[in-house]
Amino acid sequence: MSESIIKCEGLNKWYGSIQALKDVSIDIKKGESVGLVGDNGAGKSTFIKILSGVHQADSGNIYFDGNLVKINDAKDSMKLGIETIYQDSALAPTLSIARNLFVGREPLTLKLGSLGLLDREKMAKESLEAIKRVELDLRSGDELVENLSGGERQGVVIARALYFRTKVLIMDEPTNHLSVKETEKVLRWIEKLKAEGTTCIFITHNLHHVYPVSDRLVVFARGEKIADVQKKDTSIEELTKMIVHD
Repeated sequence: MSESIIKCEGLNKWYGSIQALKDVSIDIKKGESVGLVGDNGAGKSTFIKILSGVHQADSGNIYFDGNLVKINDAKDSMKLGIETIYQDSALAPTLSIARNLFVGREPLTLKLGSLGLLDREKMAKESLEAIKRVELDLRSGDELVENLSGGERQGVVIARALYFRTKVLIMDEPTNHLSVKETEKVLRWIEKLKAEGTTCIFITHNLHHVYPVSDRLVVFARGEKIADVQKKDTSIEELTKMIVHD
């Protein structure tokens, strides 16, 4: 895990007169699982929104796979191989699992230039295989997302990340509002992603969820990175003290 997949140097972000990020530098290695922790307003969400293309940094550099990149929007982020799961799962509830799995990357038949008909047969078949891969017991890829539980929705997004061989998966509070059973499922899926070489960035307030699945913990406060430690060199108690007593 010596080679960087994402390297950020001196990121700054302002919202009017409020500085949300202050000279943040982070080096994330390929295949690493990094937990981003901190209190509300610490800067965690701003940082991941810059990586996912929702916002742009006012200054600083981002390197992806060793190359200096500009992430202007979500499409730029996805083209690099970054997938982001927000608290609401970033799914369209009135569309099917298959449509959500392939959104923006739909396979086409009878293609003429950039136009064509959706290859619905391929989408149905491969979406079912993808959700089985994360052990979701669903009968069909045609099932509407609005009929799924919170944990099942997270499973669909993780299945999408595995299917498209996402290089980096960013998860913003992925276990928020989930039952104990569904939380355990999501944590197992994260372990599966790690085993397949996907770099994971896990943002949460719950240290008991992020600590077991992380290789490294990064603590944010007031828009700054105040700590960056290997899991073996810290504990949940020490991390709690950093956050509470900052």
